[in-house]
Parts: sequence; C-alpha cells; structure tokens
Amino acid sequence: MKIALIALLFAASAYAQQSSAGVASACGPKDVSFDVKLDHSQHTLAQPEPGKARVYFIQETGIKVTFGVYPTTSLGIDGAWVGAYKNDSYISVSVDPGEHHVCASLQALATGHQVELAHFTAEAGKIYYYRTRLILSQGQEYFELIPVDSDEARYLVASFPLSVSHPKK
Repeated sequence: MKIALIALLFAASAYAQQSSAGVASACGPKDVSFDVKLDHSQHTLAQPEPGKARVYFIQETGIKVTFGVYPTTSLGIDGAWVGAYKNDSYISVSVDPGEHHVCASLQALATGHQVELAHFTAEAGKIYYYRTRLILSQGQEYFELIPVDSDEARYLVASFPLSVSHPKK
C-alpha cells in the first residue's frame, strides 16, 4: 500500500513538471494581459507569406457567459504571446515551417487560470485553424482548444470580427 502511494505521488509530481514544461514552451509570461478591440470591417482570409504558414485562431462563444461577457483569451506560440481575442472573433499569425507549441489561456477568470495546449508541424504555404470555446455545463466550465475544419473556419472568419490586441501597460 505504501509503495503504491509513493508511486502515485511521484507520478503526480512528474505530471506537474511535464505540464509546467508544456505551458512554458507554449505560453508567454504569466504577468501579461491584453486590451482587445474588435474590427467589424469586412475581412478575407490572408494567405501565408512566402516560405511561411498562417495560423487562424477563432473564438466561438456559442452563448454569452455571465452577464453577456466572455473572458478574453490570450494566445501564445512557442513561449511568446501572439495576441488575444474576445466575443466571437479571430486573429491570425504567420509562422515559420516546423513544429510549434500553442497555448490558449483565459484572462481574469474567477475560477482560476485555465490553459489549453496543442502542437502542430507547420508546412510552408499551408493554413491551420484552431478554435477555442468555453463550455458551461451543469455548473462546470470546460475550456477547449481544438483544430477546426477549414470549411467551418472560413465560415466563422467571414462571420466574426477581427480582434486587434495590445498588451496592457
């Protein structure tokens, strides 16, 4: 029994270290938050720059959370914040070919710091799409970052405003 308990403690410690390493390799510094404004002008999908790939991040809220406010989501790639969005909007960023680690983090949630991680291998000339959602079900919050089909992503980008974000000073 004691051996099983000790093994469980070591496994939990190793998982926490791996989890922290994943966050460090994908997210930016913990003390950064963003101001976000929405640009409602007409938007079209940007093509990747020569020799680069493009990544679209789309926030789909579905329903409004607590008094019609949806938390701002900060987005990081390879340990640096690349922007943020809120309220059914999107951003896109250009990346070099190769493996990338992605982070989505909810800003200023009363329930604590929620982070979702993913990774992908970018190819020059390709476009990648990710969606974040905060799902409320039976009093529980579920935050997700998932790849999304290109047809669905194009529809959402055409329907949603562009988020323009700047780190708060």
